[in-house]
Amino acid sequence: MAVRVRYAPSPTGSPHVGNLRTAIFDWLTARKYGGQFIARLEDTDRDPERYKPEYINEIERSLDWLGIVPDEWWVSGGPYGPYVQSERLELYRTAASAMVDTGKAYPCFCDEERLAELRQANRRGGAATGYDRACRALPETERQRRLEAGEPHTIRLAVPDDEIIEYTDLIYGHVSVHSSTMDDQVILKSNGWPTYHLAVVVDDHAMGITHVIRGEDWMSSLPKQALIYAALGWEQPRWAHIPLTLGPDRKKLSKRHGATRFTEFIDAGYLPEAIFNFLVLLGWSSGSDNVEIMSVEEIVERFTLEGIGRTPAIFDYDKLIWMNSEHLKRCPIERLMHLCLPHLAAAGLCGHELQADEIAYLQQALPLAVERMRLLPDVVDQAGYFLRDPQEPEEKGRNKWLNGEPARARLRASIVACSSMVDDWTALRLEAMVNAVAEGLGIARAPLIHTLRVATSGRTVGPGLFEMLEVLGRTRVIRRLKHAISWVQE
Repeated sequence: MAVRVRYAPSPTGSPHVGNLRTAIFDWLTARKYGGQFIARLEDTDRDPERYKPEYINEIERSLDWLGIVPDEWWVSGGPYGPYVQSERLELYRTAASAMVDTGKAYPCFCDEERLAELRQANRRGGAATGYDRACRALPETERQRRLEAGEPHTIRLAVPDDEIIEYTDLIYGHVSVHSSTMDDQVILKSNGWPTYHLAVVVDDHAMGITHVIRGEDWMSSLPKQALIYAALGWEQPRWAHIPLTLGPDRKKLSKRHGATRFTEFIDAGYLPEAIFNFLVLLGWSSGSDNVEIMSVEEIVERFTLEGIGRTPAIFDYDKLIWMNSEHLKRCPIERLMHLCLPHLAAAGLCGHELQADEIAYLQQALPLAVERMRLLPDVVDQAGYFLRDPQEPEEKGRNKWLNGEPARARLRASIVACSSMVDDWTALRLEAMVNAVAEGLGIARAPLIHTLRVATSGRTVGPGLFEMLEVLGRTRVIRRLKHAISWVQE
């Protein structure tokens, strides 16, 4: 069977990180099993308080940034279009009419006032707040009379009185629900627009969706959709409900835990492959070796639906940052430069366009800077001193390593030694130079190394000193050492 999976976001909010996690599982299933990944815009909720066109742009931006662009969707089109629900209304009306004709659904003429009174009465009596099926019991002659009179009405699903609805979930196994626990839900509104349950069934069938992969919170809606499939005589797709993502307090992930809008992670400076890697591991295991840092290609190779567990996953922000730092270290230098340059330019450390010598220099500096980067904007702090002479040293470094005449002696001796190194300015030769200066001054290496670090970078911590000095180059190092003498405190 050719696998066809779908991601069906709604433009009633900025895409949530949990939604994109589902999209990743859909995309992985398509790639692993040689199928198609479809995206469909579910825009039937037009409440102006929720529906915002800009959310569509954020959905598109998120998918493109992650590198999981659908094979078919509203942007590129495809053989099963249109891929926007508001452009498919006639399909839903036809399906609802067919269900009414077979007695699997019925017109409901109850207005909002009566339904509100019914809900209040049920609450007062401690009963469920579902519909009382008043219109289901209408005689056929009265029903036809009211329809011919053009009386406003919805279409409700006629839930069987005593039936077991069963299905198999690829993750949770066999599931059964008794129909007595279900309500005769509205499937078509009085304005002719569908509710979620009808639209999603019609679209998944019409688009040939074979596997529906979605969050565990949708499991409660599946029995209603199973009844619609049965009413229309259609075969159900295979279901896979993935466990929810929880915050560190084991409650559903929300903004109280931190960023949840997907675009926030993009703007914060994460790499797409790091987010991809992290989200996949929320609920899926790569196997017995417990490998955590993987490329997208490695994940596709290892992925199986059977690897998704039932246990809710904890969204650990600290682990995500760690994982991003690991992917930054793996990032090819040309791509890392491309990603870092906007941040460096915005900080005024370089221009948006670099000359050949500037590119070569930055390609040497970034591998050292990236070792301490967690997010892309960190490059300003970690690489800034390569591009601009430090104006002031860190206070703790100045107090400890640029203090009194011994510090001046260390700086002066180092200036003389560096000035004599006309050729072979390498980390290996610089280490030999430092050893010789320390021996000449009759001191241990450590004070000299720390003094040189603070004098040339303004920092007390950073990459290996000798590698850093090699990248800075002889001219910068000597200039900074001379300037650092003015930093020495009595």
